[in-house]
Amino acid sequence: MKTYIYFLTACIVLFSACSTKEVYEPKVLSSDWEHTSAMQSALIDRASNVALLENRHVLTKDGELDLRVEKGFRVIGISDKHLISASIDGNLSIVSLDGKEKEQISLKKTVAAASIKANMLAVVFANNDIALYDLQSKKILFKEQGGRSIVNDMRIVNPYFLDELVLFATLDGKIIVVNTKLKKRLRTILVSSEEYFNNIIYFNILENKILTASSYKLLAMAQKELRKKYEIRNILFDKSLIYITTKEGEIIALTPSLQVDSKIKLPFAHFLGMIDHNGKLYILEKEGYMIVVDKKTFAYSVHEVDIDDGFVFVGKDLFYVDDRKISIE
Repeated sequence: MKTYIYFLTACIVLFSACSTKEVYEPKVLSSDWEHTSAMQSALIDRASNVALLENRHVLTKDGELDLRVEKGFRVIGISDKHLISASIDGNLSIVSLDGKEKEQISLKKTVAAASIKANMLAVVFANNDIALYDLQSKKILFKEQGGRSIVNDMRIVNPYFLDELVLFATLDGKIIVVNTKLKKRLRTILVSSEEYFNNIIYFNILENKILTASSYKLLAMAQKELRKKYEIRNILFDKSLIYITTKEGEIIALTPSLQVDSKIKLPFAHFLGMIDHNGKLYILEKEGYMIVVDKKTFAYSVHEVDIDDGFVFVGKDLFYVDDRKISIE
């Protein structure tokens, strides 16, 4: 079933393999985490804000949709109240969330990421080329050849529409800003320049602050650009603080100026996902632990939870792992 990830197959290693035999072993355990249940169908694919179940239904941050993805297509994302999926040979499917509107476009190249706004379609291809299309005329409004990208993290970010701009998160560690009316590139922002796994894995704008990251570097932009090196597993931004987990087993709270506010280190911890809820961070760890961190004090507790290896998707208040779901309360 995992063949649905196509050109991203190589990046499973980032999530399913450990570079060392040593694993996280908590010194103190609280009560077992009881909030788990079985799913009717297992996860077989995931993208930035959507996942695909074995029964071909779609899973979003808010739960399962009554929409089926055609066999041979992988999910790309939810955008402008539409589900986007694509086949490896570049056929792109756009379906409204109520199922009433359906459209398929032949782009002839493998799609890595895509978003729509009204009649515009923004695409990042697997070879790192970017393009902007008019959905009505099917004409190309803008295109640009991308830089070399050898292998990518699964967490590929879809293009972001902002008023008359579209921001393309590229596979080689850049944000390319394109004006949709002028149909020209206005700016290129370099996030990081590593050779492998260098694609943008996170992008958000809150209160005129841009926060974006690759697997190796965090970039915050307001009046000026600030960068910090971290090997990032997970990232959240709640307007006042940035929360990240790292490959080194760290849970860190950063100010918008990227200064460390609070920090925990759990040796050899391999974090699968993080949820921010009611003043606490809920962090799922690969060996079967739920770590609950108080955002104010950074005091934490560790609970055993029943999970197996498999695809992981993080919902609003649920972790989905293979064929199980874990509620945060």
